[in-house]
Amino acid sequence: MAAHDASASQAHPPACLYVLATPIGNLADMGLRALHVLTLADALACEDTRHSQTLLRGYGIDIAASAFLALHQHNESSAAEQVILRLQSGQRVAYLSDAGTPAISDPGAKLVALVQSAGFRVIPIPGASSVTAMLSVSGCQGDGSFVFLGFLPSKSMERQTAIQSMSGEARTQVFLEAPHRIEALAKDLRALGARELSVGRELTKQFEEVARLPAQDFAAWLEATLHRAKGEFALVLHPLAQESTGLAEAERVLDLLLPELPVKTAVKLAAQISGAPRNALYALALQKKPDESSD
Repeated sequence: MAAHDASASQAHPPACLYVLATPIGNLADMGLRALHVLTLADALACEDTRHSQTLLRGYGIDIAASAFLALHQHNESSAAEQVILRLQSGQRVAYLSDAGTPAISDPGAKLVALVQSAGFRVIPIPGASSVTAMLSVSGCQGDGSFVFLGFLPSKSMERQTAIQSMSGEARTQVFLEAPHRIEALAKDLRALGARELSVGRELTKQFEEVARLPAQDFAAWLEATLHRAKGEFALVLHPLAQESTGLAEAERVLDLLLPELPVKTAVKLAAQISGAPRNALYALALQKKPDESSD
C-alpha cells in the first residue's frame, strides 16, 4: 500500500520498457516506485529469472512464471525482439539485472537501444548503485567529475595497460571487480604507488567494509584478513593532487625536449613552459639521461 500511495500520482503508461534498478545486496534498498512498477508490469525481462523470482518473493510479489523472459549478455538481441513484440501488444515490460541498475556493467544497453529504435518509450526506475554509494563515502576532494571504468580487463597484460592509463588520468576513477580477480588486481594496483584508493567490499550488506589507503597497500590489506578477498568490490581511485598534475604535464614537456636538447637547456625550457620547479625537473631529467649528469 505504501508503494502504491507513493507512486499513484506518477503515470506509468503501457507499451513502455521500464529499466528497473534492484538492490545491490540489501533488500531494504528497493524503492517504493520500483515495487509499484513490478506489480503493474505485464512481463519481466530478467538477467536471471530464478534470481528475480526469489527477489520478488522477498517483497511478497507473486508473478506467474509465464510473465518472465530471460534476457542476458548471451541472448540480448534475440530476447529484445520478444520484448518488442510484447510492447507492440501494449504490455508494460520491466527489465531487471541481477543487482543494481541494468546497462551499467550489466546487460541492458543493447535492449534499450533496440526498443528505442522500434519507437517505444524507455522509462528509468532508479535505485541502488554501487558507483554512487562508493563515491559518497570516498571523501574525494576533486571537482566533482569522475570517470567510470566498469570492470577492468580480466587478462593480466591488458589490465596492467589499463592501470598504466589510469595513472595519467587526473580525475577521480571508479571501477568494479569480482572476488575471483580481486587479488590479481590488487597486485597490479601497486604500480599506482601512494595515490589514494578507497575500497568498498560487500556494499550495503551485513559485512560491508570500506577502507581508504594508498593503492600500493591494497594487496597487503586484502591479505591481512582471510575473508577480505570474498565479496563484490567497488573501488575509487582518488584524483591526482594539483601539484602532481602540474608535474605530470611538466614531465610530458621535458620528455619532448630531452631527445633534442642538452639536459640543462631542456630543463630550463620545460620549467619556463610548465611553471614547474627547475630543481625538480633537473632531478627528473637526470633519471632519464644519467649519462649527462655533468652537462
